[in-house]
Amino acid sequence: MLDLLVVGDANPDVLVFGAPAAPAYGQAETLVEQGVLALGGSAAIVAHGAARLGLSVGLAAMVGRDAAGDFVLDALQDAGVDISACIRHESLPTALTVCLNRSGGDRAILTAPGCLAEFGAEHVPDVEARHVHAASYFLQPRLAAGLPEVLRRAPGSTSLDTNDDPSGNWKVPPELVRHCTFVLPNRAEAVALTRAEDPLAAFADLGTTPVVKNGGDGCEALLGGERITARPPVLEPVDTVGAGDSFDAGFLAGWLHDRDLASALALGAAAGALSTRGAGGTATQPTWAEASALARRVAITRRTDA
Repeated sequence: MLDLLVVGDANPDVLVFGAPAAPAYGQAETLVEQGVLALGGSAAIVAHGAARLGLSVGLAAMVGRDAAGDFVLDALQDAGVDISACIRHESLPTALTVCLNRSGGDRAILTAPGCLAEFGAEHVPDVEARHVHAASYFLQPRLAAGLPEVLRRAPGSTSLDTNDDPSGNWKVPPELVRHCTFVLPNRAEAVALTRAEDPLAAFADLGTTPVVKNGGDGCEALLGGERITARPPVLEPVDTVGAGDSFDAGFLAGWLHDRDLASALALGAAAGALSTRGAGGTATQPTWAEASALARRVAITRRTDA
C-alpha cells in the first residue's frame, strides 16, 4: 500500500527572474537575471516533496508524448515517485508554465494547459493508499466533475488543494468538500472559495478540517472549535514558487506519521519554508531530518472559539 496517492497536474516550469513588469514587444530582446527549468504542477510538486520526506508516493496525472512529458516523468521517477498511474496523451502536448518573478516575491504565471483538460476521474486507478490528495482543481474540469467519487472511494484520509482559479468563479461543490478530510488553500483562495470573513469556520461547517496557509506567517487550522496556528522562524526566501505545495507535502507526511494535527502543521510550515531556499518548487525541498529539525522551532499557539 502506498502512503500517498497524489492526483492532478504535472508539467515543466520555466522560471524567469528579474523580469520587467511589462516586457518590451516589437522584436525587442530583454536580458533577465536568471532562467531555470524545473518540475512544476501542484500535484507533481506535492508528490516530489512527499517522496523527498520519505513517503511511498504515487502520482496519477496526464502528460503528452513529447520532450516536456519525458522531463516531467524522469524528474518524478528520479525522486522515487511511482509514475505507473501517469498516462500520456497521444496528440496533445504536456502543459507548460512560465513564471515571471519579480523582486519581493511577486510573480505572473502563464500556463498553456495542453492535455490537462483531458485528464479525468476515469484515468485515476483504484490504488490502495493511506491518503489521497488532489490538486489544481480548476485546471482540470473533467477531473473536477468526478473528483467527489474519487475521494469517496478512497480507503483512507483525503485532501484537496484547489490552487488558483483562472476564471475567477471559485465554485467548489459542498459534496466534494464533505469528502475531504482536509482542505488546504492559502488565505486568498480560502476567502474566494467561501466568500466568508472567517473561511475556516465556513469550511468547518461543511464537515472538513480547514488548513489555511499564510505564506511566511505559517498556517492556521480549525478542528473541533480549536484554532491551531503554526508559525515558522523567519527565513529569507530565494524563490517561493511551489512553497504551498511543499507545505502540503510536509503537512501530509506529518499527519500520516502520527495523526497529530499540531505536529503536522509544524512539519508543513517547516517544509514550505525550507523549499524557498532555491529556485523552483522542488530543488530545495527538505528531507525528513531537515524538516523535523526546523519543525521543532515552529511556534504553535492554540485558541478555543467562544
